[in-house]
Amino acid sequence: MNERARKKFFKREQKEPAASELAAGIMKGDKTILSRGITLIESNAQRHQEKTQEMLKLLLPHSGHAVRIGITGVPGAGKSTFIEEFGSMLCGRGFKTAVLAVDPSSTVNGGSILGDKTRMESLSRHPDAFIRPSPSGGTLGGVHRKTRESMIACEAAGYDIILVETVGVGQSEVMVRSMVDFFMLLAITGAGDELQGMKKGIMELADAIIVNKADGDNRPKAIKTMREYRQILHFLQPATPGWETKTLACSALTGDGIQEIWEMIEAFVNDTKASGIFDRRRSRQVKEWMLSMIKEKLEASFFQAEEVKRLMPEMERQATAGELTVPAAVDRLFQAFWEK
Repeated sequence: MNERARKKFFKREQKEPAASELAAGIMKGDKTILSRGITLIESNAQRHQEKTQEMLKLLLPHSGHAVRIGITGVPGAGKSTFIEEFGSMLCGRGFKTAVLAVDPSSTVNGGSILGDKTRMESLSRHPDAFIRPSPSGGTLGGVHRKTRESMIACEAAGYDIILVETVGVGQSEVMVRSMVDFFMLLAITGAGDELQGMKKGIMELADAIIVNKADGDNRPKAIKTMREYRQILHFLQPATPGWETKTLACSALTGDGIQEIWEMIEAFVNDTKASGIFDRRRSRQVKEWMLSMIKEKLEASFFQAEEVKRLMPEMERQATAGELTVPAAVDRLFQAFWEK
């Protein structure tokens, strides 16, 4: 879409483009329209959600082909520097690469802290890269739904690799693990101290543990840390059946080891596709997504019901005053909800 057509597209007397127009622009690979489509996905307005589903219905047949990679890391692991170097390498090899950075929500306005584009300046300027910081909205369910739908839009726009960066080590990693094909944990030297604050469950989610900052005087320490992780992983359950969790060292600063990481992921994709695990994981993820959306819609319907909103303050008062047990208060609220 040329500049003149784009201006005409967005002007239209300030009218919002139809879902079919957004879908057409996305499938042509227009980054501006892709950004607008994702903004629509992230909106909580009911009319926008309905349009989102209409747009996604058109995009869905053109999605599903990309390799989806989740990336998390301990504080100070250099995630942004790693993603920029890794993404630049992928673009250099001819892959269109999208980065969906799930940012913590601002406590003031609920928006996202849009720092990733400034931290990934070189990658953001690459014609084959797309970076989208997205607000978590304060709820993991919101991340689950909106990030999945954003991935569909990026895939329909022609992106071959989707990198999903998480906010940190915690419960959000479980959510991201459930929507990607390959999940990597970025670590740094000092594994002994680091592991004390790291949950075993997070390590068991990883298909690879990458020790970053393996450069200069720090390289011997990074290699030692990598070997320590390798020993620990022998006692943990692999994240993917038939795949032994790998440990590698790299330097996002110099680029050393970055290409080997991609070769490892390619081997993972080839192996899991050959065994059928790749497709089974994708199918399971769709089922998990459906269940999460059912729960999300039920919760929204409950709290938006006028009868519940009217009765809630009194039930809270009686429960806190000890006049009514919490289970009894909840039962009354549900009774009001079902009888609406």
